[in-house]
Amino acid sequence: MTYLDELANEIKRHVPTQLVPDGDTRSLFRLYALLALAKGASVHAVDVHNAWAVWMQERDPEHASIKPFEALDVATQASDDPFVEAIRSVAGRRDRTPA
Repeated sequence: MTYLDELANEIKRHVPTQLVPDGDTRSLFRLYALLALAKGASVHAVDVHNAWAVWMQERDPEHASIKPFEALDVATQASDDPFVEAIRSVAGRRDRTPA
């Protein structure tokens, strides 16, 4: 298992199970791991949405939510919040861990 998979799994553990999409989500959570490494605790819902859109484009390119974050309704935008919180939590803990 790579460091990216370890980070991805840690993020996934911080998301309520009922919110994790069905099917193989390894590449989705690897994208979230990349966000944790690149943006850390400063990740935002728009970042999470863009990562999700990349993942979803491979699964269902006609999905109605593959559009810019700003074009989504408020409820759909808010659905990214638990993932933002998970990424921030894991990134914040990693930032506080001595090297």
